[in-house]
Amino acid sequence: MNLELLLAPLQYDFMTRALLVSALVGTVCAVLSCFVILKGWSLMGDAVSHAVLPGVVISYLLGLPFVIGAFAFGLLSVSAIGFIQSRSRVKEDTVIGVVFTALFALGLVMISKISSDVHLSHILFGDVLGIGDSELWQTVIAGAIALVVTLMLRKDLLLYVFDPTHARSIGLNTGVLNYVLLTMLALTIVTALQTVGVILVVAMLITPGATAYLLTDRFSKMLWIAVACGILSAVIGTYGSYFLDGATGACIVLVQSFFFLLAFVFAPKHGQLARRRQQLAEREDELGEGGPTATPRTVLTRVRNSGKEPARD
Repeated sequence: MNLELLLAPLQYDFMTRALLVSALVGTVCAVLSCFVILKGWSLMGDAVSHAVLPGVVISYLLGLPFVIGAFAFGLLSVSAIGFIQSRSRVKEDTVIGVVFTALFALGLVMISKISSDVHLSHILFGDVLGIGDSELWQTVIAGAIALVVTLMLRKDLLLYVFDPTHARSIGLNTGVLNYVLLTMLALTIVTALQTVGVILVVAMLITPGATAYLLTDRFSKMLWIAVACGILSAVIGTYGSYFLDGATGACIVLVQSFFFLLAFVFAPKHGQLARRRQQLAEREDELGEGGPTATPRTVLTRVRNSGKEPARD
């Protein structure tokens, strides 16, 4: 009976489709999240994810695939941020906040003024369980393009996010790489819209990379760990939402957050327990070298072993 209950979700086509789509989205978002974390673009990802909302509404009004409008407004938001920042004294984080809140508010107003049988609000929170054939193919195509381009240029992009000056000095066009990364960011956000929606998509763009960043210092391992976290959280979250009867996108994000919490506490090198052990070891070394528990004979022996003569009064 327990096995039958566990396999019950797989009896439904919409659950099988949701599991596959969620795994694809988790993979794409996880790969790009590694570059976003290293570049420090978490706020930029949040901005682009909210700024695409008006494009989704306009695509619906024109009868176009929502991917087109969302992608266009994603690029528009990035261009607007760069334009305002280069022509004013306002800092980048402030410009990002102004642009994405303005476009997100515009999208909310447009949704409230449109009377339709189509629930455009699903784009806010995602609706992977109700994804149709057209949305499925849009998600697959957008995700495949983002994944292939990012992996093909991963070496150049990695050098760019780590050290743009060095990348420029060896002949790489950092301006082009910057726009390529921004374009892939917008395309990845479009890929995840149907799964987790505008509001939660930033979690899928940040959490897997942040989790992997705590667990390893090598970028190649970071990619694999992030992808594993992305796929596992997508599958577990989608599967769990069936039994909890909860929002699928929110369940996926909660699982990702749980993985991050485990890494934050138990990571072998950068976790809180490891840091605590290191602090205790350093404190013991300090006490042993001359702290209150050290005897005069111990201090004298350490000084002689170091080759220095002890100070005499």
